[in-house]
Amino acid sequence: MTSAPTIAIRPALLDEAADVRRLAYLDSQRPLRGDVLLALQDGVAVAAVSLADGRVAADPFRRTADIVELLKLRAEALTTSRAILLPRARRLRTQTA
Repeated sequence: MTSAPTIAIRPALLDEAADVRRLAYLDSQRPLRGDVLLALQDGVAVAAVSLADGRVAADPFRRTADIVELLKLRAEALTTSRAILLPRARRLRTQTA
């Protein structure tokens, strides 16, 4: 019986910068900049997306199409919620200042 892989999507940690650079190199991409979401499959970094510009880097030697779609959806949700929350935070600061 085979089990499904465990997929984790989370912000890349500072000590994972080498993993993000490796993914960009493998995918013939420029290094990703800004805040990055990282997708791990069974604990191994397989794809990443920049929240700054939406660029994606993925391991071309693994099946990552579905994982990349999940990453894009999560990145979109995060950037949309930031866009909604930031103007409200500015209003609150302005009102209390």
